Amino acid sequence: MATPAAAAAAADRAEAESAPSPARGKKKLILFGAVALALLLALGGGAAFWFVHKQAAEVTADPDAEPGDEPEAVAEEAAPKPKSGKHHLPVFLPLEIFTVNLADRDAERFAQVGITLEVADNKTSDLLKAYMPALRNDVLMLIAHKKAADLQERAGKLELAREIKRAALKPLADAADTGDDGDDAPVRAVLFSSFIIQ
Repeated sequence: MATPAAAAAAADRAEAESAPSPARGKKKLILFGAVALALLLALGGGAAFWFVHKQAAEVTADPDAEPGDEPEAVAEEAAPKPKSGKHHLPVFLPLEIFTVNLADRDAERFAQVGITLEVADNKTSDLLKAYMPALRNDVLMLIAHKKAADLQERAGKLELAREIKRAALKPLADAADTGDDGDDAPVRAVLFSSFIIQ
């Protein structure tokens, strides 16, 4: 026969096993809170989406508008105008890495140069892509006639950039009449993405 103390201990163990642990209850509470928060966020996002589209539909429902016309408010939102009429996002045309033997006679030196051209627009980029073999040839010839000492100095790199810009403008003969400096030039800048001399 069990003693009263043993019976009480067994009853306490049975009660502890049947009651949920406090950690399990906290996990359920956190889970329900996360689900409720996700539901509120989804409802809020859906309501915002509905209100925005409802407002856009009211703006486009102008009875005086013709089928092809776009309301001014929607047109301004769809294509924000830059502060100045000439400023556009830059268009970059990366060229493949150039690896060239340099003109040093005392030692065998070479340069590995990564070049990216900043051009006026996508039309200029497409035109330069069509002339890419000639442009790559001209750039290779320019780098091959340089000495390592010239290219290690900042002034030498700037001079090389100017020469590459002139070479890139050569295929764009009719556009080059506007000048090769400033924002109006078809090739705005020559940027070096890597420059290794060995």
